[in-house]
Amino acid sequence: MRCSPLILLLIPAGPALAQPADIVVTGSGLRPGLGENVYDVVEIDRERLANSASHRLEDVLRDIPGFQLFRRSDSRSANPTTQGATLRALGGNASSRALLVLDGVPQSDPFGGWLAWPAFDPRRLGTVRVTRGGGSGSNGPGALAGTIELASAAPGDLRGTTASLAYGSRDSLDVFAGVGVTAGAGFLSLSAAWTRGDGFVPVVEEQRGPADRPSPYRQSSISLRAVAPLGDGVELQASGLAFDDRRERGTPLSEVRSEGADASLRIVGGRWSALAYVQTRDFYTSFASANSDRSSVSRTAEQYAVPATGLGARFELRPRLGAAELGLGADWRETAGRTQERFQFVAGQGTRGRIAGGRTRTLGAFAELGWDRGPLTITGGGRIDRWTIAGGFLRERVLATQQVLTQTAFADRSGWQPTGRAGLAVRATDRLTLRAASYLGWRLPTLNELYRPFRLGPDTTAANAALHPERLRGVEAGADFRPMRGLRLGATLYSNRLESAIANVTLGEGPGVFPGVGFVPPGGQYRQRRNLGSIAVEGAEIDARLELGRWSLSAGYAFADARIRAGGPALPLDGLRPAQTPRHSLAATLGWRGEDGGGASLAARRIGGQYEDDLNRQRIPAAFTLDASAAVPLARRLAIEARAENLTDERVVAGISGAGIVERGTPRTLWIGLRWRD
Repeated sequence: MRCSPLILLLIPAGPALAQPADIVVTGSGLRPGLGENVYDVVEIDRERLANSASHRLEDVLRDIPGFQLFRRSDSRSANPTTQGATLRALGGNASSRALLVLDGVPQSDPFGGWLAWPAFDPRRLGTVRVTRGGGSGSNGPGALAGTIELASAAPGDLRGTTASLAYGSRDSLDVFAGVGVTAGAGFLSLSAAWTRGDGFVPVVEEQRGPADRPSPYRQSSISLRAVAPLGDGVELQASGLAFDDRRERGTPLSEVRSEGADASLRIVGGRWSALAYVQTRDFYTSFASANSDRSSVSRTAEQYAVPATGLGARFELRPRLGAAELGLGADWRETAGRTQERFQFVAGQGTRGRIAGGRTRTLGAFAELGWDRGPLTITGGGRIDRWTIAGGFLRERVLATQQVLTQTAFADRSGWQPTGRAGLAVRATDRLTLRAASYLGWRLPTLNELYRPFRLGPDTTAANAALHPERLRGVEAGADFRPMRGLRLGATLYSNRLESAIANVTLGEGPGVFPGVGFVPPGGQYRQRRNLGSIAVEGAEIDARLELGRWSLSAGYAFADARIRAGGPALPLDGLRPAQTPRHSLAATLGWRGEDGGGASLAARRIGGQYEDDLNRQRIPAAFTLDASAAVPLARRLAIEARAENLTDERVVAGISGAGIVERGTPRTLWIGLRWRD
């Protein structure tokens, strides 16, 4: 792992740590803007984040109905390129249609748009705030389905030493350690997580052959934060994060590796903040195809390096104007990367080489006004973004002779994209609030979508350098009801329309040679990334939260009727449901908080049936899972914990290949371990 940015961050923090000790730092960013309550917002607290059954953020986020990854597998067994997040059944591919930020820094991969979930250990987080619905105001472009804001744990949550060690099914280990110390008037925290396991066999038992085997994983991450006062209510926050992720996909020649490091500096005043960050990523994956009886596999492609970088900055000012609050700011983000790969393997050796990549840039300015007086809250704002796609290229050659087969430089493109959002909330009674909102959002195609073809088993998908940005229009109306202390009920109806939606469109079947990917074997599907006409989604969301003493119950339900509107080569998709979008999803979590670190929780989730493919031919059945966790104190600082994922061992179908091979998600996984809190 490359951790040098972490060391650099401490240099500017050092002198500030010597400030007088009576100053209290928070480590947080600006609070939500005035009027944010007019949108559909759900929060996950630290108690839930620190006590999940899997200790994986993507699983905790499944507590929110409507949240989904492109595949149902988690980050122990899935290919990282299928780990994009979305909300409200907007479909997608590997890229995220929900914008995820950590302490203000966008976390989508600079090249591919997917998310490196092993980097976000929930035990080092304080809260997660999910805003369902497009448009993001100050967080920048990319929030089509919504915004997922991660906030690092506050100094009060991390003070002292914490550690845990757990052993689980299939020879798995999960280790976490963290320490938080005061330094003058500032605060310093360091945490590290390491996990490994032999994994399970992804292919379902009745279809396995001699080539199928478990999918081991080994993942680690380290996070360092320094918070120091600068005087007059201003504090400096320096953060660094690095991760390393190694997996295999259940056959020989299917290894996957990814690594990365982030570094950021944020200065937060009472009503202003400034942020700058840098991200580096690299990625390796090998694709293998099994023969008809799955007795052997052969390598079909190898992406031996996918280096990428992301740079960005943002400034925001929040002056208060009587009963109103004005938000003004600007942001900039630039990504650059390339894929380097070998393909057309013969006798185990790649005969062709490909390098493709480019860079993208967005530069935006935003303004938002919130007003709150009496029973009425009104908010509205707009953004204008200048986007650029430049330096795109594709080079292919014969490896043995270095003969150039393709040498293409794609034309640079740029444009302007206006977006905005507005809403109002009326407190009809002390217990009932009615709200309504409308919004516009947009997302730039990733470098992965523009330039990188890929193969998954026998199926191949070609890139498309001519893709246009996606644009979303949406409206919603809802109510929040608090009939008694400790009980909140919320309901939201919405209608969204995603225009120029990027999807993997089926254009042919193997065997045959197809543009952009070469040979597709028998049983394989040939697809290309295309802009569809639109995806229209109408739906409803219901949320409930009850707290009674040491007991808590949270529950939610999401319904989404999503349909594709398409023409031209994608006409066969018209009227169909987008791939990987269930109509129904339901989640509920019952929790109990004991004394001295004890507690227990039971989480139930049901996700409805969905289609694997864009043509709606391969249906993935619904699945119901139960997770449980419990901690029992052994001493004042020590507790024993037991956790169970997928307690009933439900067969969760995660994917179906073009040849009909079924892949499952995580089977029952049991853990036993110890926790220490100083």
